[in-house]
Amino acid sequence: MDPLLYKGKQVSVLMLSNCSGIKVAISNFGARLLSLHVLSGDEKAVDIVQGFDCIEDYFPENHLSDFGAVIGRYANRLAEGHIVVDGVEYQLPQNNGPNCLHGGPDGWQYAVFDIVEYDGRRLQLSLVSPDGDNGFPGRVELRVTYTLDDDNGLRIDYYAVADRPTVLNLTNHSYWNLNGDQGSSILNHYLMIDADRYLPVDETLIPVGHYESVAGTPLDFRTAKPIGRDIDDAFEQLRIGCGYDHCWVLNTPRDLSRPAAILRSPTTNIGLEVYTDMPGLQVYTGNFLDGVVGKGGIGYGRRSAVCLETQQYPDSPNHSWLESTGRLLPEHPFESTTIFKIVTK
Repeated sequence: MDPLLYKGKQVSVLMLSNCSGIKVAISNFGARLLSLHVLSGDEKAVDIVQGFDCIEDYFPENHLSDFGAVIGRYANRLAEGHIVVDGVEYQLPQNNGPNCLHGGPDGWQYAVFDIVEYDGRRLQLSLVSPDGDNGFPGRVELRVTYTLDDDNGLRIDYYAVADRPTVLNLTNHSYWNLNGDQGSSILNHYLMIDADRYLPVDETLIPVGHYESVAGTPLDFRTAKPIGRDIDDAFEQLRIGCGYDHCWVLNTPRDLSRPAAILRSPTTNIGLEVYTDMPGLQVYTGNFLDGVVGKGGIGYGRRSAVCLETQQYPDSPNHSWLESTGRLLPEHPFESTTIFKIVTK
């Protein structure tokens, strides 16, 4: 069989597995997590991430999607596609209303990464983003390493270095559904987020200029509750996002010893613990999934998945008041870790 190529580079799918029966499929196309099969309580293998059956379906000419991808150069939104780096203004693509979303229409989710190392438990991928890529300044070299351990943790390590000052925000954009039926609603999922504050946003989902307490609002997930309990509450921020599409200010930055978030399905009792050293967690409840046909011919409808995107804060290069500004300097390489740990007991 001829190798599958995209823009002249070979696209591959590689498998990771552990002694607990977890099997993970990852492609070098967008460094995407394609599937994660876990044994549920009845020993049935359940795939808990949405996506497509064929890798070609992830190509942008077939579907414009972020399913499972590593997002860059800047995940989330940059207001009006505008940044200033060392006094120089840069105009970026505006592919989400007035804003630049997920690096623009040709972001890293559509790049073919190079395979550096692979041994069945660990996969390291690399990408070189040239100066001017989608309008961003500076040449960036990125390494993404996926490691599956016997404690059922899928660890993602990011390392990036630039040759001049620029901006960077990386995340994994997997769409999670732990119910065992990828077309089912995730409103039954229980979610805990270890965060006392969040970033309120304007009508284009850009932070408005201050942190806000979650106390007394539908965005309070400090104690686990069903995602659907308050999602249709008459709360202005939920109206703006058509549900949850907000960044929580984590109480756990730089701390990989306790979970920043925990997701659990009462249907399968499969849980997902999220550990990260990033300051923010963007939670998106699939508010704009529109019935795209996914794995097994299943239609992915509205709110049939939830994204848990560990990251820098949205639009942070344009907000000096934020605690993290999303800048990447040559003398300070970017290093970060996120762990998605599967719990079945």
